Amino acid sequence: MPKLSKDAPFLHEGVKVVNSTFGAYCEVGQGSIVLNSAFEDYAYCDRFSDIANCTVGKFSNIAAMTRIGPTDHPWRNAAQHHFLYRSSYYWDDVEDDPAFFEARAARRTVLGADCWIGHGAVIKPEVTVGVGAVVASGAVVTKDVGPFMMVAGVPAKPIRSRFTETVAERLLALSWWDWSHERLKVALADFRALPAEAFLEKYEG
Repeated sequence: MPKLSKDAPFLHEGVKVVNSTFGAYCEVGQGSIVLNSAFEDYAYCDRFSDIANCTVGKFSNIAAMTRIGPTDHPWRNAAQHHFLYRSSYYWDDVEDDPAFFEARAARRTVLGADCWIGHGAVIKPEVTVGVGAVVASGAVVTKDVGPFMMVAGVPAKPIRSRFTETVAERLLALSWWDWSHERLKVALADFRALPAEAFLEKYEG
């Protein structure tokens, strides 16, 4: 098992990382691709994830074979093929289209702290998944997901909230995901044993 570090991400075999940054205690699963993205502290993805143009919030849990921020083709144009923007692949004297790639990179996907993205899910560009939300396996998320909301389906739709509105608001106020590494360790037994409301009662104020 990997020993995670505050100084550098743990990259499993076959990982490709381009123009991306990582906070403390991050992990990238075997064969994953991370492009133009930022993993905040404790975020991880499992095997064969493809993540582009994304801010991955603290403690994000990304299962295997997910696609986050998949890029689009220029479907409004007469042609939508690579030759429009990867033109140097096809002609020696033509450059790629920098404006197209800049526009792609600007369409950010945002994953909130402690969200859980299930196996094989797809999160489209310019979508925000809220703090503590759950995206079911195989879901295709085309619209923003609120904090602690569980969504499923193609396209993904809300199923229910993990908590009552009051508990959700209290968790957002507590913001345990901003605690220090040492404070997380002190509270570890309670994270393991206590349901959310009991945890709040112990640690609020």
